[in-house]
Amino acid sequence: MSDGLVRLLDGNMFVVSAESGDIDASPTIPTGLFSFDTRFLSKWILSINDQRVNALTVEEVEYFESRFVVVPTLPTPLFDVNVSAIRDRSIGGSFTERLTVINHEPEPVELRIRLEVESDFADLFEIKDVRDKKGRYYSRIDGGSLHLGYQREMFCRETLVSSTVPARVDERGLTYHVRLGPHGQWITDLHVQALGLGGRDLRESLEGRPGRTGPQIRQDLADWLAEAPRLTCDSTTLAMTYRRSLADLAALRFTPLTAGPHALPAAGLPWFMAIFGRDSILTSIQALPFAPDLAATTLRALALRQGSVLDDFREEEPGKILHELRYGETTGFEEQPHLPYYGSADATPLYVILLDEYERWTGDGDLIRFLEPSARAALHWIDEYGDIMGDGYVWYQRRNERNGLENQCWKDSWDSISFRDGRLASLPRATCELQGYAYDAKIRGARLAREFWHDPAYADRLQREAAELKERFNRDFWVSDGEYYALALDGDGRQVDALSSNIGHLLWSGIVDESRAAKIAEHLLGPRLFSGWGVRTFATGQGRYNPIGYHVGTVWPFDNAFIAWGLRRYGFDQEAGRIAEGIIDAAEHFDGRLPEAFGGYERTLTRYPVLYPTACSPQAWSTGTPLLLLRTMLGMEPRGEHLVTRPAVPPSMGRIELLNIPGRWGRAGALGRARPERR
Repeated sequence: MSDGLVRLLDGNMFVVSAESGDIDASPTIPTGLFSFDTRFLSKWILSINDQRVNALTVEEVEYFESRFVVVPTLPTPLFDVNVSAIRDRSIGGSFTERLTVINHEPEPVELRIRLEVESDFADLFEIKDVRDKKGRYYSRIDGGSLHLGYQREMFCRETLVSSTVPARVDERGLTYHVRLGPHGQWITDLHVQALGLGGRDLRESLEGRPGRTGPQIRQDLADWLAEAPRLTCDSTTLAMTYRRSLADLAALRFTPLTAGPHALPAAGLPWFMAIFGRDSILTSIQALPFAPDLAATTLRALALRQGSVLDDFREEEPGKILHELRYGETTGFEEQPHLPYYGSADATPLYVILLDEYERWTGDGDLIRFLEPSARAALHWIDEYGDIMGDGYVWYQRRNERNGLENQCWKDSWDSISFRDGRLASLPRATCELQGYAYDAKIRGARLAREFWHDPAYADRLQREAAELKERFNRDFWVSDGEYYALALDGDGRQVDALSSNIGHLLWSGIVDESRAAKIAEHLLGPRLFSGWGVRTFATGQGRYNPIGYHVGTVWPFDNAFIAWGLRRYGFDQEAGRIAEGIIDAAEHFDGRLPEAFGGYERTLTRYPVLYPTACSPQAWSTGTPLLLLRTMLGMEPRGEHLVTRPAVPPSMGRIELLNIPGRWGRAGALGRARPERR
């Protein structure tokens, strides 16, 4: 299933083009060459004899390279094309395109080959919300290369375009006049660099290292895949999705200055190729049995940017974990608060959860002791700043009224928190999953305090507070006439009574009373929430339900992976298996690359998952989804120095074997076979 776009990426640099390889940016579609939140190519259009090219085939070789076969005129039954071109494209330290033009005639041909080039230097925030640029554009031709630039005070970005074959260069592109002999071919290598202030390579100045060449990326990917656990299984879709997920996770890694030489996952292409606290944490949790180093880097990087002061514009508070860090023009001039921005209420408790889960898998007590101040500050934030209303719950209400996020939970779109009749909840808001995360963070923080920080009094206090929170939550959030947990409490203390997928997160956090777990499982797999492909973000029948509404009816793969994990925690093995089957079945229609979200239409209605039009793909926590589903189906859990497995493989998956699983035990294996369905 394709949206007609081809994506290449390597960390924070990526290119999105049409299937012909052309880039012709519009205000709404983020096509172009991007690096660190700025678009360096907004137009890259190939023409041959003044005709734009059309795609014959596209081969996405790896996440960082692709091949386009194009022709200036599409063939018909009565007319064959006499010229074709191959565009071999790669991305790494820069953007490179090898252009090969081939003459298919027995006679020579004269060709005018033109590459039209523009750079609008749009900030990613400007693509969504177009505005007039406040700096000046410039261009110059120097030594046969084209320089396109933009400067606003000390903010400078420049695109440098060069060619191995000399071209006639003007301020709008490159032109070649080529005579091709019979069945001859002509080749040039085009090279595009993204530069910053002083003409320095942008990635080297902002990431602390030069970009990698194609062979270096290829070797790195081979090493990454060789180090990952080896999967053998009966399901060809699961095998394909697993391999694609590992490769995409490798592609999404990048190394900001705060992380030293190590990498952590960016959130997703195209809109979120940056550090996101919540996304990096949840992806690291998903990837722990497969790539535990991602978690270590994420924990260190987020600790370095942990909040330390009160700042309304950035919504920073002492102990708070950042939401998002950007490098573009609007951030640099404080038109956006993202250097960094702290507008999320869940990243801080999730940080403590990841810290504990990382130690359980790896046994790395040194990092737990090193990050003790950060973990304590995060736990303190839950009670001191998260509890806006002073009632023991975690709430949010934006302090940046100009351009802060209104919703600061994972469902952060404007209309995501509403009553079942469609009315929006008043602020502040305390969504249910935030309370689950806070409960889990306190339980895990107590273990760390007792075993690593040698503070039993603090551990006892955290455990007591967690128990009180669980009791209070099960009283205040339970919707008695629907027998499920409310989506949230509003500013007036009323239950926001919409039925949503958020209740599934309560299972993996452990805050659900055992006596109520079966009812939650029934809702999650019932016809209002479960589409057949997965659990919808919002149940049918709710006032704002929309099967292609961003957070009000779509299916999010990551959401489903954590719900399945929670179902297994409470013993609902078959229910977890049904979710795993649905999501993996959906992955087949996306060629193994699960998108950020897809439509919540009933499976029997569409017979295929409906593409959500602006979904990120690849997206980090969707990429991590098959990894957490594998952990869930195989029942993999660390117990002391051992990996314990309790397989519950759904019928369609057959046999699953995962070998070379890293952890405190060294390397281990897990095997599971499907059991016949009970009748």
